[in-house]
Amino acid sequence: MYDWLNALPKAELHLHLEGSLEPELLFALAERNKIALPWADVETLRKAYAFHNLQEFLDLYYQGAAVLRSEQDFYDLTWAYLQRCKAQNVIHTEPFFDPQTHTERGIPFEVALNGIATALQDGRQQLGISSGLILSFLRHLPEEQAQKTFEQALPYRDAFFAVGLDSSELGHPPSKFQRVFDRARSEGFLTVAHAGEEGPPDYIWQALDLLKVSRIDHGVRASEDPRLMQRLIDEQIPLTVCPLSNTKLCVFADMKQHNILAMLEQGVKVTVNSDDPAYFGGYVTENFAALHEGLGMTAEQAKRLAQNSLDARLIKG
Repeated sequence: MYDWLNALPKAELHLHLEGSLEPELLFALAERNKIALPWADVETLRKAYAFHNLQEFLDLYYQGAAVLRSEQDFYDLTWAYLQRCKAQNVIHTEPFFDPQTHTERGIPFEVALNGIATALQDGRQQLGISSGLILSFLRHLPEEQAQKTFEQALPYRDAFFAVGLDSSELGHPPSKFQRVFDRARSEGFLTVAHAGEEGPPDYIWQALDLLKVSRIDHGVRASEDPRLMQRLIDEQIPLTVCPLSNTKLCVFADMKQHNILAMLEQGVKVTVNSDDPAYFGGYVTENFAALHEGLGMTAEQAKRLAQNSLDARLIKG
């Protein structure tokens, strides 16, 4: 079944480039940039990937991202991810990047963006993978900093097509960022937002009504609110669900408890994505395989999930 799932044409709509930083590349970049790491070797680092919640993961994620310094580093990161896409027949991707993760530690905005954008362009030309970049704001930081980041981004507006919202969800509702999302839409950008992963269904309502998003990232807690579920079905609002991430971060204790297939059968436009694959144990095909193994996903359901991802693209490549 794995090979068949791998060959299925797919799009990936929920992928943090910084979260695709595999331990081997992390160590290579640390050596390149003469950065001392707190882990003795690749295996020691892999063993640290045992998270009890989103915050524990984020702490390690930001620590890992610190090895990214130069334009070449960001190119290598993005190119490694695109090669995974090619190997798994991901024909389109709309990845996130977090400029604040890098500007906060003194890396100029354009360094990260140029490296990523060049790799995505090479991916289109050399690998045939269409793509569009989403600039995400860190929700644990003040909205004023998001506004500043958006100002920094505007001179490079051709390099990204949408803005998003990620990082620690609890205590940071979408409403906190309504003004910067209004501004982004007024400048012609589409919007997406993480909501309903650890946060309540109300955060999904806020993302839809206040941020006017085209897609909800995660959204699995929508199942707790029948009225919200009906809206998602009626309006065919896509959810970019990340099964391995959800179990790794204890949103669900076990894959057998995951609600993605139940939502699919109810008519919600759910899609399968890898989120932060270097940390959560797999890329898109591994997420599909986990649904087959843990939930008994059928070939017909897999085809519908893959088609949903292609239908939910915001850039038609």
